[in-house]
Amino acid sequence: MTAAGRRTWKPVALALLGAAAASGFGALATDLSPWYYALHKPSWQPPDWLFGPVWTTIFALAALAGLFAWHRAPDVQSRRRMLIAFAANGLLNIIWSLLFFRLHRPDFAFYEVALLWSSIVTLMVLMWNYSRTSSLLLLPYLLWVSFASILNIAIMQLNGPFTGG
Repeated sequence: MTAAGRRTWKPVALALLGAAAASGFGALATDLSPWYYALHKPSWQPPDWLFGPVWTTIFALAALAGLFAWHRAPDVQSRRRMLIAFAANGLLNIIWSLLFFRLHRPDFAFYEVALLWSSIVTLMVLMWNYSRTSSLLLLPYLLWVSFASILNIAIMQLNGPFTGG
């Protein structure tokens, strides 16, 4: 493979690896345990089977957004900022799952989701200047996290207070 070919595939591999890592660690942190099934949930909550396909689509769109933006970013500093923002977003996504599913703290997860939501907006703003398509590809992610925040509130109201365990 030529040097130009390696430069073309490096961002693709990085985007796929990043999306797969965030998705994989998030899935590992998501434990549909008896605790989760015992929670009272609103009647409008989507079925559990829908969450996997939705998150897979969101992570695929995020990887695509990152790839498009990477190729249109004007310089190394812009790419570095974007990588840091994607890494922070992935970490916040995983932390939400840990707080909710492992620590059994929907209350803490709700406060953390504000950071996750803000990180998506940050990514969209960062990419807007050089790839509006990339920014718009993250819109389903922002909408889903907004919906998940409302669902999180409903679960808190139906089940709280939470003390962990």
